[in-house]
Amino acid sequence: MTDNVDAGAVRAEVEQFRQSIATLKDEIAKTIVGNETVVDGVLMCLLAGGHALLEGVPGLGKTMLVRTLSEALSLEFSRVQFTPDLMPADILGTTVIDDTQAGGKVFEFRKGPIFANIVLADEINRATPKTQSALLEAMQEHRVSVGRRTYTLEEPFVVLATQNPLEMEGTYPLPEAQLDRFFFKLHVPFPNRDELHAILDLTTGEARAGRSAVLHRESILAMQSLVRRVPVARHVQDYAIRVVQATHPEGPDAPEICKRFVRFGASPRGAQSTLLASKIRALFEGRFAASIDDVRAVALPALRHRVLLNFEGEAEGMKTDQVLDAILKAIPETKTGKAEAQVGLS
Repeated sequence: MTDNVDAGAVRAEVEQFRQSIATLKDEIAKTIVGNETVVDGVLMCLLAGGHALLEGVPGLGKTMLVRTLSEALSLEFSRVQFTPDLMPADILGTTVIDDTQAGGKVFEFRKGPIFANIVLADEINRATPKTQSALLEAMQEHRVSVGRRTYTLEEPFVVLATQNPLEMEGTYPLPEAQLDRFFFKLHVPFPNRDELHAILDLTTGEARAGRSAVLHRESILAMQSLVRRVPVARHVQDYAIRVVQATHPEGPDAPEICKRFVRFGASPRGAQSTLLASKIRALFEGRFAASIDDVRAVALPALRHRVLLNFEGEAEGMKTDQVLDAILKAIPETKTGKAEAQVGLS
């Protein structure tokens, strides 16, 4: 009887999760046309407690998407416009000397824009490596160390960074250590004809209606907790592991394209991101168990920025997505051919 009650409660949580996401997407769609895959990816990062790198040419609505998300959520938002002269203190904050009422002096820490729930790092690759490194601890540990003190960032905390893949002058490529801290790398595509019509209708007509917050902090934290409780069958987890292992050219299951064009494969963070995103995708569809199809669906955004091509791969114009597609086609669903029973709710 207890199991039935628990199963019913979980089904209710999953349905509430799905409805909340649908409401949030509807609110975002009032401003953002199309790009469902990108919107899903950004929401997955938020629900997993991770960060997203949005890559696309100027004018595709990357910044607008982040701002729209912040307005649809009752969360604190801040924006940092990255430039070559930006300093770490401009992001983290700085210690200043302030006067006390007694006439003395006291050191006071003034928090920077990193102390927010949603941080937009606009054109992140325009800042120097020294400034980019200021984000490393915040992105991985969700805390900031300044001097001898450590400050914990309020949850949820997500960095949504944008970069332009075309204009390389005056930019600094993100180091591998920082790329690895992004949960997803999302490509923002150019809209098709119907989407362009919708964008023009929306932006060149009468003034748009304002957006309202549809989800609050407590709801988001509860949804993050539910994500962690989604079960994953052993053979599904094993499939995700074998996919990540196959991104390494020396791996036992690496296809020929990987051995020829890849210098270094995905880190264990890649496996973590893939599995967490699989759980969230299952919840998006109203399921309380991740499947191999979920792993396949999220593998590209979770791994594309973690696979480094060698000189031959770059010279041949190879893309990491091509390597990952070949891996997903080459890796069998089960190593032994015997699928284990999937854990979940019927």
